[in-house]
Amino acid sequence: MKLNRLLIAILLLTTACNLPLGASPAPTEAVTAPATEPSVHATDVPSFGVPQVEQATPVPQPINASVVTDPQFNTLHMLTELDGWALSDKAILRTNDGGSTWYDVTPPGVYPLGYGVSADFLDASRAFFVAPDSADPMHAGALYRTADGGLTWSMNAVPFGGGVLDFLDTSNGWAMAGLGVGAGSNAIAIFQTADGGATWTQVFINDPNDPNARTDIPLGGLKGVFYARDMQTAWVGGIVYSDATLYLYRTDDGGRTWAQVSAELPSAAQQAQVSVEEIQFLAPADGFLTLSFTSQAGLTRALYVTHDGGNTWTLTPTLIPNGRSVDFVSPADGLMFDGQQFYVTRDAGSTWGIVKPDVVFADSFMSMDFVNPTTGWLLASDPTTFKANLYKTTDGGATWTPQ
Repeated sequence: MKLNRLLIAILLLTTACNLPLGASPAPTEAVTAPATEPSVHATDVPSFGVPQVEQATPVPQPINASVVTDPQFNTLHMLTELDGWALSDKAILRTNDGGSTWYDVTPPGVYPLGYGVSADFLDASRAFFVAPDSADPMHAGALYRTADGGLTWSMNAVPFGGGVLDFLDTSNGWAMAGLGVGAGSNAIAIFQTADGGATWTQVFINDPNDPNARTDIPLGGLKGVFYARDMQTAWVGGIVYSDATLYLYRTDDGGRTWAQVSAELPSAAQQAQVSVEEIQFLAPADGFLTLSFTSQAGLTRALYVTHDGGNTWTLTPTLIPNGRSVDFVSPADGLMFDGQQFYVTRDAGSTWGIVKPDVVFADSFMSMDFVNPTTGWLLASDPTTFKANLYKTTDGGATWTPQ
């Protein structure tokens, strides 16, 4: 899944459903919240366990790089049950054994990395990241790319230093660069590349100090989410500190012009600030939009679905109080964590069940990343050491093993 790196950089610089193949369906009653006002509570939903599936695991070959014995994770991105990448303050990390072993594949001379690094990982071999230029971190940086899993890297200068990278393939990609924050406003510039990041074209900027500035995406509001469906269509989302306001914009001409997206907001959002948390597509037409509503009553998460490529977004019939991270692994299968337990759906959010973990994560929860309905990883902070500890599940979130 794409990581919400821009807000981190800003704030520190935020069943009867389809069970897995081979699993036996456990008797359960689907629970659908009233359509008039979606909501769900733990007492409303039956236990929703996922049986563990025994599978033969290939023995990975060692990577020709230094092993990191105590990795300090900032972000995590797993691609398969074996392959994944991570960022720490000091290194670009890679695993090929499901997170048991991590290798330092940082290019020589790149240290430290910190939270200002933007990265995108296409697969086990291909990855990109931008390290900002300390002399001009908002307008200059160095893009590094690898095609052999980090064993070798190429580098070139880029006209931005941080933000969000979103590559569609080895050649075509986008970047949303943050140009500064103040008084609830956030200037951005948006770039495209068609040659793997060697050269970039600025297609949009809203910095009023720039003579080419546009106002399609207003200066006001914090912009933490960028997602590209292709090289023509993309979204920018975030939050503006005004109740019942959806801060989401879409382009269909490669970023040159943008229009605000509309979607029906539930009554829970009428006296709340609305934040766009994530956009995720699992098929060309099928995608998910996650919003959070923050008010005096607390935080609630809502899930929207599209089946027409994002032209329309439909609110699913479930709101989850204190919902945090949402992760979909197919157009039907997804999970959400609320600080105590995992909500699991097998029908794109129409109904949810509960999986109760054997580890109490609570406020230590940082993020999660699943690659299928049974296998996932979770980062949890240690309140004593402030280290991000890594856990893994192979039964859909019921049991977790430290890595």
